[in-house]
Amino acid sequence: MEEESEVELQVEEEEPEVMKQPEQPPPCLSEPNTQGIIKGSDLFGYTMKAGFEFNIMVVGQSGLGKSTLVNTLFKSKVSRKSCTPNYEEKISKTVHLQSVSHIIEEKGVKMRLTVIDTPGFGDQINNENCWEPIVKYINEQYEKYLKEELHVNRKRRIPDTRVHCCVYFLPATGHWLRPIDVEFMKRLGNIVSIVPVIAKADTLTMEERLEFKQRIRQGLQANGIRVYPQKEYDEDAEERILNDRIRESIPFAVVGTDKEHQVNGNKVLGRKTKWGIIEVENVAHCEFAHLRDLLIRSHLQDLKDVTHNIHYETYRVRRLNESNANGLGLSVPCICVHCPSLES
Repeated sequence: MEEESEVELQVEEEEPEVMKQPEQPPPCLSEPNTQGIIKGSDLFGYTMKAGFEFNIMVVGQSGLGKSTLVNTLFKSKVSRKSCTPNYEEKISKTVHLQSVSHIIEEKGVKMRLTVIDTPGFGDQINNENCWEPIVKYINEQYEKYLKEELHVNRKRRIPDTRVHCCVYFLPATGHWLRPIDVEFMKRLGNIVSIVPVIAKADTLTMEERLEFKQRIRQGLQANGIRVYPQKEYDEDAEERILNDRIRESIPFAVVGTDKEHQVNGNKVLGRKTKWGIIEVENVAHCEFAHLRDLLIRSHLQDLKDVTHNIHYETYRVRRLNESNANGLGLSVPCICVHCPSLES
């Protein structure tokens, strides 16, 4: 159910898809000219010629600051946690995917931003197969898009609910990738673009951070884990140089906050500690700015292109081959998380 009221300037809120409330939640914005107002020109590094969708999934155990980081990225309270009235943090016994959508408008052109959260992931003693609901959800969105494509009278613009990016939150342990990290990224790397980040990176010293990042890169390579941007998708030398710099920075060490502090007479987003203020957008303090540029400036369209041309196309070809081989129509769902082509 979609909420029709539009907040002055840019943002229009929708009710979360899964968490049904007796009444529609009020818009997250309470007053004009606050951080909650999203201005497209502040976010996007290019001119949007047509409306479009951007769907981002955040995955990680509870307490890693997923909601705060997403709010910081989009300069508004866009996370499910921020937009749910009387939200109460509970550790779910199973993984339940929940999403909340917003309309961001720039010069009359609208972008529908959907943030998909995965409460319950990694929070149990036994986390075996906790990635299966996530794999199922991603494939369901591909299936939904495919069925729309196959209609005789197709819509001029097919609604796009496919996940364009999965931001995976790693706890700042300073050690190696955990088994759950390896299993999740190995299984999801073939069906969605994964961007790993070190959550709450300010809990590590700069030396510990550099060493941890190097260990994670070694773990990714040793386990054959594909994270975005993949080398094989670089189209030319210029793009390869740009993406090589990004690959050298992965995983991004990030800090999120919605609080502002005065630094040298200027207001900056930051976390105040007894040692000083950690400025979120200062690249000398953390790599939040690099993550933001990747997701919503330099590579937003490429994330959508990789989703459509690589991940969705792989799913589409497999489904059509299965349909032809079995003599069955596509009305028969086949989104099994154990499919060999998904686990290869």
